[in-house]
Amino acid sequence: MECYTSFSPLLSILTISLVVAAAAAAASTTHSKYTNHFSKIYAFGDSFTDTGNTGSNSGPNAFIHVSNPPYGNTYFHHPTNRYSDGRLVIDFLTTTLSLPFLPPYLKRASDFSHGVDFAVAGSTALDHEFFVKNNITVDITPQSLQTQLKWFNNYLESKGCGAKRSPKCNLDVNDALFWVGEIGANDYAYSFASNVPSSTVQELAIKNVNAFLQALLEKGAKYVVVQGLPLTGCLPLALYLASPDDRDALGCVASANKQSNTHNRLLQAKIQQLRTQYPNAIISYADYWNAHRTIMQNPAKYGLTETFKTCCGSGGGPYNFDIFATCGSPTASTPCADPSKFVNWDGVHLTEAMYRAVADLLLHRGYSRPSFDVLLRSKIHGG
Repeated sequence: MECYTSFSPLLSILTISLVVAAAAAAASTTHSKYTNHFSKIYAFGDSFTDTGNTGSNSGPNAFIHVSNPPYGNTYFHHPTNRYSDGRLVIDFLTTTLSLPFLPPYLKRASDFSHGVDFAVAGSTALDHEFFVKNNITVDITPQSLQTQLKWFNNYLESKGCGAKRSPKCNLDVNDALFWVGEIGANDYAYSFASNVPSSTVQELAIKNVNAFLQALLEKGAKYVVVQGLPLTGCLPLALYLASPDDRDALGCVASANKQSNTHNRLLQAKIQQLRTQYPNAIISYADYWNAHRTIMQNPAKYGLTETFKTCCGSGGGPYNFDIFATCGSPTASTPCADPSKFVNWDGVHLTEAMYRAVADLLLHRGYSRPSFDVLLRSKIHGG
């Protein structure tokens, strides 16, 4: 008994050490699961993916104050020209892959060695000329997916990767992860009050996204993730503008959510065709719509308590949103005390807390098809 007693503290210490070591090993295994797979990411899309290509002088109408506080307050503690209080889905992706945040393409002095973000807030799937031709005169961001493709081509050419690319240039494309963020919501928003039927916008938007994806695949992209549209009808702007009679079971604008869902189904059909056409590429569909919906159905599970009210807005009421006094403007009210409890940040864009929840579902909970794990395993084995 005396011998047992004298050794019991040592045994306890040893037991604790083994438990700690096992936990550390498990954490290390989980962490390493997503590291050393991709050294470079190229991102495209709109404000949900833009890490700083637009600012106060070039952002979407009514949201031109992105360079002002309180944008960026939660994580960066200063504005970064991200349309949120903090990080976006693309930021959680880079962290998951143990890569630095993606610099925006227009910040030319940046280190692009781990990738570039070409996304532009307010960007459209349709070319700017479409809106001009159809006399859609709202303040439209002129950049489109075609602009982003042109920027990507210019970036490759600046690295000496023109038409005849070296093996190193091919590796830059073949070995990179292409992240195509949601795109198309602005097309519907811009043409909302025009004479152009939404069905026409939808058909042409899907056609342009498909052409854009095909262009990337023709350049040698092998690992591509394509996000669908979110629940656009759950954004305060949509709720603010739509008739109170136009609501679904979530309390969101039914017609807008239906439109986004139809868009996503058509997009998935095109992606399936591309998979057949490019069998050596892995094209994953990131189901933003259903991820968003899952969170809205049970927000408390994700630590969210305010689903419709804008955190950084004005006007009070059920949405705390005023199109003439948006976040960051001199007339906007003080932002909410705790953005981590809110789904919506400024009436159109989401909080870091919501982006975190969406990213978790897309990257780790099977809301991408094929799953992110499948894409990573494919990368390990060279496709």
